[in-house]
Amino acid sequence: MAGALGLHVITTQLPVAFISATKQTFRRASVIRCAANTPNKRYTIAVLPGDGVGKEVVPVAVDALRLAGSLEGLDLRFEELLIGGVALELVGVPLPEETLRKAKQSDAVLLGAVGWHVLIIVDLYLTDASLFITVGNLIFFELWDVSQLVDSTYLRKDTAEGVDIMIIRELTGGIYNAHPRGFTTNEQGDEVGFCTESYSASEVDHIARVAFDIAKQRRSKLCSVDKATILEGSMLWRKRVTAMALEYPEVEVSHLLIDTAAMDLVRYPRQFDTILTGVMFGDILSDLAAMIPGSVGLLPSAALGDSEPGIFEPVHGSAPKHYGKDTVNPLAALLSAAMLFRYGLKEENAAQRIEKAVSDVLDRGFRTRDIHTPGTTLVGCKRMGEEILRSLDARVSVSNGSLV
Repeated sequence: MAGALGLHVITTQLPVAFISATKQTFRRASVIRCAANTPNKRYTIAVLPGDGVGKEVVPVAVDALRLAGSLEGLDLRFEELLIGGVALELVGVPLPEETLRKAKQSDAVLLGAVGWHVLIIVDLYLTDASLFITVGNLIFFELWDVSQLVDSTYLRKDTAEGVDIMIIRELTGGIYNAHPRGFTTNEQGDEVGFCTESYSASEVDHIARVAFDIAKQRRSKLCSVDKATILEGSMLWRKRVTAMALEYPEVEVSHLLIDTAAMDLVRYPRQFDTILTGVMFGDILSDLAAMIPGSVGLLPSAALGDSEPGIFEPVHGSAPKHYGKDTVNPLAALLSAAMLFRYGLKEENAAQRIEKAVSDVLDRGFRTRDIHTPGTTLVGCKRMGEEILRSLDARVSVSNGSLV
């Protein structure tokens, strides 16, 4: 299962118009009790709310990270930065140099969403991708045990129950990033768009080793997804993964074609534990997996590099039609923040605090619009965040500050 973060954003060196527009959004939750006498670890978190509902879910994650961190004695400093449509409107570029510089100097990056209906989506996608490529080079999607949400699943309840999947997606190679690509005209005068699907041995080896190591920490099952029947890049992918499997005899390895994997993900998802795949197939499978619990608003992600800070982001995007209605589900942002604790800061206890709070709130029957079912309590984004904080605070023992 994944978790969330709670943080207080410090707006520094930002245009006055942006500070005014976001002043109410990043409200501070009440008094926060600290379980430790003195903070003993200090971290800087770059906070990029971005566009649309990113500005609604990030404050919820900020509050939770601050509280969970405080309870673990962590000294967290947060710096809000511009990205996406709001950056384009205020400073003329979707990814300002200051944002990139400060993000790279931070210990971790919390990203809301990039993309806005009045802007050119391709430019914003490239902005999002360039941040990932510069700061991280692989991405995780974590679909935790969804048994509490079987009533909202798009599958049969008995199919969705007990599903717990980690999808590891290569981020910087493959068809999204390889060259040549572009537009031309063929001999018949027709316009042609083209791009290249390719992977190098080193690219595959890099992410495969990460996947094997993670699989060892989970249930020692790894499924590699490709299209090796047709694509040369996939043929090399399967060859390299098969070779690396000899170094991990304790991990059970299987290979599936992307079409079969998509079918099995909805037919029998419990067979999967850790899925390894390339940039395009991972893009498809992660959204498909989000329908197992019934909403993309439940899927967190972590983009990690070798040395740069990780980027932690809910996968639902900016969702302009939902912005400002207090209906969006903040759990993906919360669970992304828990991944920030676990994979970005290596603070496992803080990550578990968030995860336990999310489980507790779901156990108490609170649901946002996207996962609401008869018999549960319908709440908005802000109320869900308040319940998460209440659960976090309730889990502190008055005597010693430990989880109860």
